[in-house]
Amino acid sequence: MTRKPPGELRKGWATGACATAATRAAYAALLTGRFPDPVTITLPRGERPSFPLVRAERRPDYAEAAVVKDAGDDPDVTHGATVAARVRPAAPGAGVEFRAGEGVGTVTLPGLPLAVGEPAINPAPRKMMSAVVAELAAAHGAAGDVEITISIPGGEKLAKRTWNPRLGIVGGLSILGTTGIVIPYSCSSWIRSIHNGIDVARATGIEHVAGSTGATSEAAVKQMYELGDTALLDMGDFVGGMLKYLRKRPLPRLTIAGGFAKISKLAAGHLDLHSSRSGVDVAALAAALAKLGAAPELVARARAATTANQVLALAREGGAPLADVVARRAREVALATLSGGIAVDVVVFDREGRLLGHAGP
Repeated sequence: MTRKPPGELRKGWATGACATAATRAAYAALLTGRFPDPVTITLPRGERPSFPLVRAERRPDYAEAAVVKDAGDDPDVTHGATVAARVRPAAPGAGVEFRAGEGVGTVTLPGLPLAVGEPAINPAPRKMMSAVVAELAAAHGAAGDVEITISIPGGEKLAKRTWNPRLGIVGGLSILGTTGIVIPYSCSSWIRSIHNGIDVARATGIEHVAGSTGATSEAAVKQMYELGDTALLDMGDFVGGMLKYLRKRPLPRLTIAGGFAKISKLAAGHLDLHSSRSGVDVAALAAALAKLGAAPELVARARAATTANQVLALAREGGAPLADVVARRAREVALATLSGGIAVDVVVFDREGRLLGHAGP
């Protein structure tokens, strides 16, 4: 996870809000021949942002408008991307139909809040776009039967840096956003992606998933259990968000994988592993070493350590299986959070992906 910079951060606009603004401008031009620029929309919580147009095209059978996404100070992969909407009349009684244009993905696996074969435009942005169509149609005496095609040039390349490929969204990005606003460094979008991964795994019959704290542990656990990409949950620091969702929507088997420092935080009872929200309990690690029979001099050096990996190095020097103890305690915390029903194991890897410790079946 990118480290949050200090100071007050600027909010931005979700892809769904950008698509709604482009839709409003394009449909207004289709009805009146004129593009509102800047175009103003009303978000679900009442905010009224305005978006300058970077493209506006009116043809006999459609109108198209585009805006540039401003994600504020959030490290969003789609910041600066162009979001375009092409609106054309649809058959009478068709209502509002959505299509995936260039750079917008298509759903290919069950488990998401969209049917297989649908463009990856989530329900909340669809509702926002449908609302602006209904408003403009009522103001101009139109039926509101339209086809909306959303496109994000370059979106297919950007999507490779998101969860979309392992969620079965192919060909591009998803149009997301529930409030229309991007909160910089918000945890919500990451946790929502974990939930989506669990839902897809359940819907596709996957019985064993693995949540990993980072790329190294993910690659190692994937090889260890020969897991497919759809079984891998990019848990990051949000082990609590994963476990609590699995408690409500269980799967038969879960592996938690990570480095020694992160897993030692889970072993101490922390469900958020980010450095700003939880710390390593070096004293507890040193006490665990003592229980394992480590020499008093080595335990004293461990108590004076400043990092988990320093304690781990001392444990390995003394031949003490400290990583196994940490894995066992982390498993106990996970099992208590899940409240039963799921087989859990915990694996600890070093920075090269070598196995250090394991607990569970």
